[in-house]
Amino acid sequence: MYELLTGPMLWLSFTIFFIGCIVRLVMYFKGLSWQMDRVAYKEHMSYGAKGAARSIFFWLIPFGTRSWRVNPFFTIVFFVFHVGLILTPIFLLSHNILLKERWGFSLWTMSETTADLLTIGVIVAALFMVLRRIALPEVRFLTDAYDYLVLLIATAPFITGFMAFHLVPDYNFWLILHIICGEIMLIAIPFTKLSHFVLFFASRAQLGMDYGIKRGGMKGRSFPW
Repeated sequence: MYELLTGPMLWLSFTIFFIGCIVRLVMYFKGLSWQMDRVAYKEHMSYGAKGAARSIFFWLIPFGTRSWRVNPFFTIVFFVFHVGLILTPIFLLSHNILLKERWGFSLWTMSETTADLLTIGVIVAALFMVLRRIALPEVRFLTDAYDYLVLLIATAPFITGFMAFHLVPDYNFWLILHIICGEIMLIAIPFTKLSHFVLFFASRAQLGMDYGIKRGGMKGRSFPW
């Protein structure tokens, strides 16, 4: 079972993940309106590029935008969740050992203590996100079972991985479950709200170009359309 999951199934999961993410990006940009978006971006690329870079940069920094500063507690929870979600799988020692075994290369690895802290941070942050969706009426109104399912898909690899590492008697069970959950998450990313893993950069770039060109960046200049 382990050989199947870390061999053909892992290849299949990464293939679906990468191809799916590329397709989502292509579909996103093809969906932009020629009149409202793509013409302006093409004609005024220098202004748009500055706006896109600025938008992405400040949204990647905690409290870098007004929206982050308005809700400081949620901002901390959000960044703890996403930093752990991205860094832990990439730089975890056991994952890099698997990379070395299967594909002949590995990356820098973090300590087990750091990995544990990030994993706990992801799980606790996810719990706060659930409580927020339940407690705040304006968020609860927009939440359905699908949102909880997506959050579970994202968090399950961390819960099962933590259990596998710390519950030695049931190691094999939790390890297999961890691998299955991780591959489900990879496959789900292009098809669910988890696609914001890549679409965040596309949407922030688009909005940054909008503000850089059409909403003040070129204020006072005439447009040919």
